[in-house]
Amino acid sequence: MKPTDTSEKGLESIIVTSLVEEAGYVQGDPRDYDREHAVDPPKLLEFLAATQLATYEALGINEEGPRRTQFLHRLQGEIAKRGVVDVLRGGIKHGPAHVDLFYGTPTPGNVKAAERFAANVFSVTRQLRYSRLEISLALDLAVFINGLPVATFELKNKLTKQTVLDAVQQYQRDRDPKELLFQFGRCVVHFAVDDHEVRFCTHLKGKGSWFLPFNKGAGDGAGNPPNPAGLATDYLWKETLSKAGLTDILENYAQVVEDKDEKTGKKTYKQIFPRYHQLKVVRMLLADAAESGIGRRYLIQHSAGSGKSNSIAWLAHQLVGARRAVPLREAGRNSPLFDSIIVVTDRRVLDKQIRDTIKQFAQVSATVGHAEHSGDLRRFLKAGKKIIITTVQKFPFILDEIGDEHRASRFAIIIDEAHSSQGGKTTAAMNRVLEETAPFGDSDDEGGETVEDRINKIMEGRKMVINAGYFAFTATPKNKTLEIFGEPDPRPDGAVKHYPFHSYTMKQAVQEGFILDVLKNYTPVESYYRLTKTVEDDPRL
Repeated sequence: MKPTDTSEKGLESIIVTSLVEEAGYVQGDPRDYDREHAVDPPKLLEFLAATQLATYEALGINEEGPRRTQFLHRLQGEIAKRGVVDVLRGGIKHGPAHVDLFYGTPTPGNVKAAERFAANVFSVTRQLRYSRLEISLALDLAVFINGLPVATFELKNKLTKQTVLDAVQQYQRDRDPKELLFQFGRCVVHFAVDDHEVRFCTHLKGKGSWFLPFNKGAGDGAGNPPNPAGLATDYLWKETLSKAGLTDILENYAQVVEDKDEKTGKKTYKQIFPRYHQLKVVRMLLADAAESGIGRRYLIQHSAGSGKSNSIAWLAHQLVGARRAVPLREAGRNSPLFDSIIVVTDRRVLDKQIRDTIKQFAQVSATVGHAEHSGDLRRFLKAGKKIIITTVQKFPFILDEIGDEHRASRFAIIIDEAHSSQGGKTTAAMNRVLEETAPFGDSDDEGGETVEDRINKIMEGRKMVINAGYFAFTATPKNKTLEIFGEPDPRPDGAVKHYPFHSYTMKQAVQEGFILDVLKNYTPVESYYRLTKTVEDDPRL
């Protein structure tokens, strides 16, 4: 077997060959790139001519000249204002016409939509000379959809003693964020890649560019496991950048979100892109729910630093449109899997993050409700609200209503379980409310019971309603939580051990730098005592 060429140019060739020969991309010509507008005009015009010929000709884009330049100016302005994700999703208005710039995932059986999707031009260009001023500067790779850049790549390899960190430094030090291609929202993501690791950034700011890991995790820790079939990082181009994979990210994950300072009213914008474990868990949950239908329970053990709020928001948004893998026979059609998604949390910030993350998805922008009072659930369901956010305090009432007057409807209940160590007035208040509202029997004898314990008791105290699926997110599940929501694994001795459906461990979060290792500077009391005794008894010290 011939050894894999992992030199920088070799890695470049491996990625391009895979994208062209396996994923169905076309290879772009770096000479076609228009540095003034940051587009690949031949690919853009090819797409427009193939999909919207009448508009293409009516706008005069089909010929070189002022009208084409005017269109490219308009396109550039829209990307600068709205970001490339929104422009790909929604197209642009130019003069009297609406111009589509991308066709999304076709629904099963829709032949016309499938033909349109097939007309998208996914391309990859090597050694892209991107700079308007320093024309010798080149990027290793860039990926375009219909001529619009969506991702850039800097590649490194271990043979020259350079790693992914050198690629990160190259972006931070040598890639000027004032260049059109690197301005905010112009691309969806910038990847730093070597043969062992992947990192990404959504907003280049010179030395302040923040790169996040996009790795699978290895042995409960950071990095990637060895790949017997090739490079440890080939999932990036074989899975993530496949046409279906990249389209899914553009439609359901990548997003420019607005953050408003409550005190000053000042708005800031950030572009979000999923980390590998976020993408993986949401896709796994959607696939399993589509296969299994209603009534399943899932435990997602994601440590602090996992980006749990975004994972919950992405899951909630996509469960709205989820369908059974096999259409429900009694319905006679492929009806929605869930009528409503209920998110149970005790964190105000999550409510805001969910709204921020999903509000720009047009198809569900008006479908979020916040159930604060009894009767709200009934009202929201009647009004067709698809995502209903509520608090732990209201959870008992929600379960009662779902199992009683809404028995004919189907629900997904996403529970953001409180961290075991959470304390303070909020937890005390919640515990009081839950004591008053839930028929638990005896009160807490041991003391120190957490909201997680309370949710578990509510679930046990009321029969699990069969018209709901449960998705519980927690950082450190207790045994009882594992028993209620985890995956059972019967042992030969008759014991049953329970496991989470998916894990992002604290070890991985620590190694990836998202939480501090509290044991790093830990000194056992005994050692400390011995040290002081030595000092006291030894006059030289």
